[in-house]
Amino acid sequence: MEAPLPEPEPLKALIESLRRLPGVGVRSARRMAYHLLQHDQPGAEQLSRALSSALRDLRHCARCNGFTEEEICATCSNPKRDPSILCIVETPADQNMIESSHGYRGLYYVLMGRLAPLEGIGPDELRFDRLLKRVDDGLVKEVILATNFTAEGETTAHYLSELLQSRGIAVSRLARGVPAGSELEYVDAGTIAWALMERRST
Repeated sequence: MEAPLPEPEPLKALIESLRRLPGVGVRSARRMAYHLLQHDQPGAEQLSRALSSALRDLRHCARCNGFTEEEICATCSNPKRDPSILCIVETPADQNMIESSHGYRGLYYVLMGRLAPLEGIGPDELRFDRLLKRVDDGLVKEVILATNFTAEGETTAHYLSELLQSRGIAVSRLARGVPAGSELEYVDAGTIAWALMERRST
């Protein structure tokens, strides 16, 4: 069997960079790289500019920890949202799915991850101190735990439930209308709306 052709260093670096995306292996990354370089150089330049702009201009909202250009995001600064209910999600993608259900009018806190001790991700890495400061604003009366129904998501929900209840906060969990083992990003909006309506105390 012939050895594969050596790749120029810039091409190897591009492939390795694309492999950092979730679910992208070396073959998919190589196909993407060849496509961008051979068939869509304007798209490659647009992607490069968009990434540079996002890294330069986006920050974490001071209240919900989601991505925003301003100190406080549009959702947190919306006076029509109910400040007494705080929904905790793992990622901005999960927040977007809950918003698309049109069944929730409270505010959010985005963890940007989940507890995973085997990967070295604990309360300090997720900045739970910042979450507690957010919860202690005097307005939050109920926290909805909307972490994913994976082993890590359930561990995170259990840990947060005990932490928040010890501070006198009412805590509820998304109902099991969301299939076990699923991630909110891939659940249909109707199921999420039902799960929000049928949430239960932990």
